[in-house]
Amino acid sequence: MDLFHLLTDELTAILDRLAAKGSLPEGLDYSRISVEPPRDPAHGDVATNAAMVLAKGAGQKPRDLAEIIAASLGELDIVTAADVAGPGFINLRLADSFWHARLADILRAGTAYGDSTMGAGQKVNVEYVSANPTGPMHVGHGRGAVVGDALAGLLAKAGFDVTKEYYINDAGAQVEALARSLHFRYREALGQNVGDMPEGLYPGEYLIPVAEKLAKDDGDKWADANDEQTWLEYFRAYAVDAMIALIRDDLAALGIRFDRFSSERELVQAGGVDAVVAELEGRGLVYTGVLEPPKGMKPDDWEPRPQLLFKATEFGDDVDRPLKKSDGSWTYFATDMAYHNDKYKRGFNDMIDVWGADHGGYVKRMQAAVKALTEEDGRPGGRLDVKLCQMVNLLENGQPVKMSKRAGTFVTLRDVIDQVGKDVVRFIMLTRKNDAQLDFDLAKVVEQSKDNPVFYVQYSHARCKSVLRNAEELVSAEELTPSALADAPLERLTDPAELALIKSMAIWPRTVEGAAEVHEPHRIAYYLHDLAAAFHALWTKGAREDESLRFLKEGDLALTRARLALVSGLATVIASGLAVMGVEPVEEMR
Repeated sequence: MDLFHLLTDELTAILDRLAAKGSLPEGLDYSRISVEPPRDPAHGDVATNAAMVLAKGAGQKPRDLAEIIAASLGELDIVTAADVAGPGFINLRLADSFWHARLADILRAGTAYGDSTMGAGQKVNVEYVSANPTGPMHVGHGRGAVVGDALAGLLAKAGFDVTKEYYINDAGAQVEALARSLHFRYREALGQNVGDMPEGLYPGEYLIPVAEKLAKDDGDKWADANDEQTWLEYFRAYAVDAMIALIRDDLAALGIRFDRFSSERELVQAGGVDAVVAELEGRGLVYTGVLEPPKGMKPDDWEPRPQLLFKATEFGDDVDRPLKKSDGSWTYFATDMAYHNDKYKRGFNDMIDVWGADHGGYVKRMQAAVKALTEEDGRPGGRLDVKLCQMVNLLENGQPVKMSKRAGTFVTLRDVIDQVGKDVVRFIMLTRKNDAQLDFDLAKVVEQSKDNPVFYVQYSHARCKSVLRNAEELVSAEELTPSALADAPLERLTDPAELALIKSMAIWPRTVEGAAEVHEPHRIAYYLHDLAAAFHALWTKGAREDESLRFLKEGDLALTRARLALVSGLATVIASGLAVMGVEPVEEMR
């Protein structure tokens, strides 16, 4: 059980009893009461603001009320001290037996420890990657892929009903350029003298095998370069299918599988954009007008013209936004409006998009669009949270890595996965918050040193498993099962370092809920690193400073079992955290 939920329940029961005997008024609002770790661990194990938030309603001074509540809290068997601090905070110190019980909880729950009902089955759509299907994914796409996938895993652990979605941008000028690029490679595969690839096409070698297969299957059926109308649509569809297959394969290598792929082209052809614009027109949110020139643009570069505009400023955007291009086709914004409306219609009030940082200027307009399309009669509608992922600087021993010949202009994500492995890629991508730039050094991320966070956390899990394997010489296999270890004499764990490790393990459920609430999966990597540090410190203390702290004590099997419970619990929490990140825990380091 989450210790903070448990203590909140205890506090609520105490407040109800105080109200029943007249020390507090009946019907006070408890919703703003928090039970959380104190800012300074020296102040205790847990702090609550109950007295400060209830004082006004109770008609009492906060410190006076705090003394009353603290006295009742101090009577609990699990509390060894309840002190009032500052304007009315109550700091609690908890009995060792309370922490031993939390370790038993961990062992009985297994990797399900930390699972939460916070989300209450609420539907959430997490859309990420959504790279244009014009070639293989690069390392920047990889960061968005990992952040989105880990966020989806985090929300699922917190009790949300999560759908992972990829939006295929298969309409517009970019995929037409892709089709022309494939046709160029196709003619090349037929042996035609095609010369250099024209400007504006995709020069990477990844289209060569696609073109060769097309030439083998269709012969010279599409060889006439001048009659584009006869082959453009066919080549567009063929190229997009091939690129999506390539992207799916790269994502699978990263351990990512989506629940749904949605097509922009299919959405447009089904009339999704027309329907959204018609709805907005019916509500008076669309008009024909002329926009001011963008900031910084010279007047002679600007051609003012009447455009179909959405009243985005009425919903928090800086300017109104065009819905049609000069050629009469829909803008990307219009199709994105239709796509988010489609997600909302599918039952997703909560939508999370993971984008590259270069789309930062697009956030306000999309949030305005979602607000306009989903609010009804003043009632809140859909919510869109956009996570922007900053650049990844790919290095090798501190030096920038050269681009991939296969990709043409960048290093492919698959190249990096093949070199260092998916688990390393996934972990490193979560060692910084998504909106901070990230250095990814191909040499350093595979170093076996404490400066490498991947190794540091994985090594702690491997050390745990090593201890449990070695314990088989002293303890029977039946006694090493988690359920048996949960019944070990855990009261023998009395050293401050042992108790500190249990306390770190016990805040895992709160870490899950806190990270899920703010949509920040990198917090899991931070937590695991701190947990590993606490374990390595205990290991080092037993190996170098105090032999009495070693995990295996031949002359004291009861203490050995208790410490094996500690080690097994730690391995469980690390495995639970790594699972959220999509990383496999290792059994031994090689």
